[in-house]
Amino acid sequence: MMRIVILGFGSVGRGIARAILAKNLDLTVTGLADSRSGLIDPAGIDLLAALDRKGNGDLCGNPDVSPADVVAKADYDVLVEVTPTNVDDGEPALGYIRAALGRSKHVVTSNKGPIALAYPELRDLAEANGVFLKYEATVCGAIPLIHAMQEGLAGNTISRLYGVFNGTCNYILTRMAEDSLTYEQALAEARELGYAEADPTYDVEGIDAAIKLVILANAILDMRTTLDDVERTGITLLTPEALRLAEDQDCTIRLIGEIVPEAGVLRVSPRIVAKTHPLVVEGTLNAVTVETDLAGDLTFIGKGAGSTETASAVIGDLLYIRERHVQGS
Repeated sequence: MMRIVILGFGSVGRGIARAILAKNLDLTVTGLADSRSGLIDPAGIDLLAALDRKGNGDLCGNPDVSPADVVAKADYDVLVEVTPTNVDDGEPALGYIRAALGRSKHVVTSNKGPIALAYPELRDLAEANGVFLKYEATVCGAIPLIHAMQEGLAGNTISRLYGVFNGTCNYILTRMAEDSLTYEQALAEARELGYAEADPTYDVEGIDAAIKLVILANAILDMRTTLDDVERTGITLLTPEALRLAEDQDCTIRLIGEIVPEAGVLRVSPRIVAKTHPLVVEGTLNAVTVETDLAGDLTFIGKGAGSTETASAVIGDLLYIRERHVQGS
């Protein structure tokens, strides 16, 4: 039996809890916290009751128990850190992850901030304490891209990686192309459907895609980059006319993130893409093409966001650790 604690009980945290219950996974949750309250129970928390409380707008636990308390005091094997992303300094998640690794606890996170800002440090801290740091859910949601590159493509040299990393932008561009909507009209529709935030800057200016490139560059390609190294252009100035011109060439426009390791290139920008290219996916899907020397070109397509989809990536990381945790115990 592997014991975990969950920090963050918003849509992703609740998605993880529901998956654990639905799949009857052999995981015991001994700690749980969100920004307002927390729970610690060595015998295991009643996840169904916690979900019911949260669904009713109540606290998930005790207001006197903080996320830091759960990290420091609970008895667990793995910290599951799924609090909201802060890309300025990575806090408070970065502190939680450091503390858990310092206690020789494995960490699984969906939080892009700490991995983008401090991956080399966190990797070294995990190695020094003999534990795993897993972060599949930080890039492209349900697509097992990181695992595929680290495990399935081990031994390959990756010469280029490029794709659609942001579902909000992809939805907006899809709708602009389909019905000649203006950017403003497509954005309003995306907001109504819950695909875009009230402040969509993070998505439409290419910041989200750029952060994902930094994670892949540092964690997979060992490039030691920062967000400042990414050349970035968003989609806010695109017009229906630009998409019509692309249409005349049997092409369309997508916001493409690209890494060329040998040239040190990291960029995010709207690009004209042939409609027959596998990266031309519809709606909120993500798609990434990886160019390798041995395996050739591979394209991964799937849902890049959503509570269930992100939970899929987190659960995959947890079961990866559990298999090795049991072997090592």
